[in-house]
Amino acid sequence: MAETPSAIPLEKIPQHVAMIMDGNGRWALQRGLPRLSGHKAGTENLRRVIRSTVEFGVKYLTIYAFSTENWGRPPEEVKGLMLILQDVIDHELNELNREGVQLRHIGRLEGLEPRIQKKVLKAIELTKNNDRLILNVAFNYGGRDEIVCAIQKIINDGIPAVDVTDELVGKYLFTANVPDPDLIIRTSGELRVSNFLIWQAAYSEWYITPTFWPDFDKEEYRHALESFAQRDRRFGKVSSGELLESNA
Repeated sequence: MAETPSAIPLEKIPQHVAMIMDGNGRWALQRGLPRLSGHKAGTENLRRVIRSTVEFGVKYLTIYAFSTENWGRPPEEVKGLMLILQDVIDHELNELNREGVQLRHIGRLEGLEPRIQKKVLKAIELTKNNDRLILNVAFNYGGRDEIVCAIQKIINDGIPAVDVTDELVGKYLFTANVPDPDLIIRTSGELRVSNFLIWQAAYSEWYITPTFWPDFDKEEYRHALESFAQRDRRFGKVSSGELLESNA
């Protein structure tokens, strides 16, 4: 049974948490290691974070693994990241499946090498009936590219402009049928959106920590959830307290 932290009311646990896993390279440089060592350490930490996500009772987790802009990094780093992705699928897929994790990919799958595409599709097919945790892996993903892709599909489907609504656009996004993130966590202290879920994050709460991703542990995750539980989410409206005062 999923563990719910005693300090966080059950109804305050976010349904969907998204994470920008930043700081792997700086973590490695601080230790005199190559940047790729930081990415490997970050991958090791992801295992722990996924486990904690299940224990906290979060239903959806979206991780920003590789952006459309990351292709501009040094070729050896890009190649290393692709190898890490394949290694994770090869060595972690069965365990994730046993744990009830459903894997989904968001982004441009066709931009990856054919053998990587096959591995990703295999992982999606194997875990498609799991429902303990829905894990969205944003790989070769960009928020603007996602919106452009949605617009192209809407036009190709011949949908009249007058019929285009927020709800309709949502059905054409990579995250169709997934609720918008309640909480977005960004490690390493950077104050940027970085082209991540820019449509879906319209009313998300943010938690920024200076901790580099490889060091983002269960306790800090708990702090993020506790911070979220204290927020008064208004969605553009007034708070419940202000509403009561206005009616007094």
